[in-house]
Amino acid sequence: MLQSGFVQWGARSFILSGVSYYNSSGVPRVFSYGTKALTSSVDKLFKRISSHGDPRVSIVPILDQWVDEGRTVDQPQLKIILKLLRKFKRYSHALQVLEWTSDRCDALSSGDIAVRLDLISRVHGIEDAEKYFTNVPSTKKTFKVYGALLSCYAYKRLLDKAENIMQILRDTGYKRSLSYNVMLSLYAKLGKYKEFEALLQEMEQKSINGGKETFYIQLNVNAAKENIKGIENLITKMKANPGVPVDWHVYAIAAKGYFKAGRMEKSSQMLKEVEKCIQGKSSKFGYRMLLTMHANLGNRDEVYRVWNLIKNERHICNTDYSYVVSSLVKLNEIDGAERIWEEWESVNKNYDFQIPNLLINAYIRRDLFGKAEAFVSRLVENGKRPPVSTWDFLASGYVKNSQMEKAVEAMKEAILADQGTWKLNRITLTACINFLRKNGDEKAEEFIRLLIEQGLFLLVPSDTSNDIKDASCAINAFDEGYDVEEGTSSVTLDAGHDVKGAIHSPIGIDESPNIKKMNGVNKGEVTTYKPKVKCIRGQQQ
Repeated sequence: MLQSGFVQWGARSFILSGVSYYNSSGVPRVFSYGTKALTSSVDKLFKRISSHGDPRVSIVPILDQWVDEGRTVDQPQLKIILKLLRKFKRYSHALQVLEWTSDRCDALSSGDIAVRLDLISRVHGIEDAEKYFTNVPSTKKTFKVYGALLSCYAYKRLLDKAENIMQILRDTGYKRSLSYNVMLSLYAKLGKYKEFEALLQEMEQKSINGGKETFYIQLNVNAAKENIKGIENLITKMKANPGVPVDWHVYAIAAKGYFKAGRMEKSSQMLKEVEKCIQGKSSKFGYRMLLTMHANLGNRDEVYRVWNLIKNERHICNTDYSYVVSSLVKLNEIDGAERIWEEWESVNKNYDFQIPNLLINAYIRRDLFGKAEAFVSRLVENGKRPPVSTWDFLASGYVKNSQMEKAVEAMKEAILADQGTWKLNRITLTACINFLRKNGDEKAEEFIRLLIEQGLFLLVPSDTSNDIKDASCAINAFDEGYDVEEGTSSVTLDAGHDVKGAIHSPIGIDESPNIKKMNGVNKGEVTTYKPKVKCIRGQQQ
């Protein structure tokens, strides 16, 4: 018997029967376990675990200590904790919980194996997930496990491998909609519309009812293709189907489709339908979508009106503030964004630098460096510690405007700040090093030594086994034309390359906080030098 769970598409979540899948980028992934109220014991254990937010630090000692204290925790309780960790995208810790549980469990269910497969893919990569799948006993390789592997491949956009697994499921007589929706999403994301339509026909021939998830995928495809007639026909079809509710998500997709097609009036009409349908727990996502879309449409007054609705209806969180500030910045309403920020700062106890970073980025992109500097200085004077991202943004802005001395100082602050998971802007970093080289190797050595001391920089020639561990050798490596890599991502930018466009994109609603997109850099003009040198974060090897 299959458990109920959640399927989450973007900001939407809804109950389904069967193995559960989710994915923030639109491809369903394995989720699992129904929602249960936290018991006092589980709540206390989860608080201990959640206080250790660094994914590089193991939480196994916390679990062991819990048991050593004579406390008990059963498998259903651990599954609740596992679900919460995955909800907050703490995949490494979720995998540790599952492995810790597995070591104390006689046999894993196929559902546990499916979840573990998904987590391994996220934490260690698809190759490790494949190795784990290979070692799963054949008796445990149920459609749940195959479905999990299919979702891993779809998430990584490995089309051939996903199609092979899908064929295995077909050959076993599998006729459930979940895996079909996984493949539909994958085809849609890859622009494989011929295969997309063929799979829809297969579902119809086999009487596989994909439910509203399939309609959502079709709507998104038509929106991406700017197929207005297709959008309207689908909405009409959904309205005629009593088993498929037409909720605010439907009108939201339609609004985005009309917007992309340049039909601004129709897009605004759809937003009115969105507002009529918003209700329940998902209302916060609906209102945030309205803020974003009204900003896209240039509806300044509507952004303020929706913001007032949000404030009147419920408690406001940091995410709400980030949406409205981002929307106002998009509208070039800097004064309004500043007023919202001041309101947030006056009432907020949980300081989230993503919100001030939105304003700092706005100042930098408008060449208002005086305001950006004063803003950061005020934060520091008030006892706040700007994270690496704040200094990284400033450094990139200075590089864009050829203020290299200030760029170097800001990058030094970024290096000294707590790194967390943020990756320094490699183009800005390289520009700073090249600038220092022109002004004397001694300054460049000092800068690289700082990187090495912070465990962020280690030069290793790819054709030798000897590490380059001192700064003078590092400078020689630059002089000899070494290319700098961070992990596996090469920094292919030499001293003469134009970096005026090398500035972070603003943190927007649909963008990851760790922004790596650089404007104005022509990759076709970049020269990669040999031999290569690796820039390794963390422990020196």
